[in-house]
Amino acid sequence: MIVVRKLEDITRDSNSVITIGTFDGVHLGHKLIFRRLHERATEYNARSIIVTFEPHPREVVGKGPVKLLSTLDERLELMKNIGVDLVYVIEFTFDFSRQTSREFYERYILHGTGVRSVIVGHDHMFGRDRKSNIDELRQMGKDSHFDVDVLEPVSSEGEIISSTKIRNLLSQGDVERAAKYLDRPYSMKGQVVEGDRRGKTLNFPTANIQPQSGSKVVPQNGVYFVSLEFDGNIFYGMLNIGVRPTFKPDGQRIIEANIFGINDVLYGKEITVNFLRRIRSEIKFSSKEELVTQLHNDRELCMKFINKVQQ
Repeated sequence: MIVVRKLEDITRDSNSVITIGTFDGVHLGHKLIFRRLHERATEYNARSIIVTFEPHPREVVGKGPVKLLSTLDERLELMKNIGVDLVYVIEFTFDFSRQTSREFYERYILHGTGVRSVIVGHDHMFGRDRKSNIDELRQMGKDSHFDVDVLEPVSSEGEIISSTKIRNLLSQGDVERAAKYLDRPYSMKGQVVEGDRRGKTLNFPTANIQPQSGSKVVPQNGVYFVSLEFDGNIFYGMLNIGVRPTFKPDGQRIIEANIFGINDVLYGKEITVNFLRRIRSEIKFSSKEELVTQLHNDRELCMKFINKVQQ
């Protein structure tokens, strides 16, 4: 897979099959589009291209920062696994957003990459203020002699899958349902940083994790059963997100993991957290002893989940 960021670095080839979108999360709906992209490129013996944007368009033309399901690097890694030939990353600026849909297609697609077929989802909106829709795209296809393939939405349990819906699920702590929509556990990369070592005094040492990207969605406060990847190995553990209300919280949100079987100091290590299941809400306990009892119960429950995962 080739990744390019400048139009002049792309050789124009009219025998190209293209899809266009942000594809935050690369969820099941996006994967259907990518599968069709691969099928159509194989059918036409054509080049397959994904055109995507960085930053997220809503950060530029919306009401502020967007919490993402995947960083650009994560998106590219997921795209690499589908066998696409080329990913064109366009820097999304305010000036770029002022183009009409026809101006965009003429410059970047018709005269830029070249195109034989465009694959899009059912809700594809584009151009200045997202005013253009599928009907206009089909008309451009007729005028400029390229196919337009519009895919139906992908549903799960009667719900249409979308990036917004997955963000909402994570904000509610529903990581299991989010995983179904993503077709994988929601994950977050970070670095282990020094904390106040309070967990060690409770005999539950924790690794404090600083997210690699401040733009990523952090699930709702609470305790989660997780898997963790570092040093080429996979471990299991329980992870707390919250303000630790039992210990005079200062309002700072902390992510800390008790990694089963690991007592080493991990400061500075890069770690990936995969959210597998929500155990409970964050609770203020009346005493340290009550908290420790609950932590033992949480750990016992997580051990049962490990057995299920490994079966």
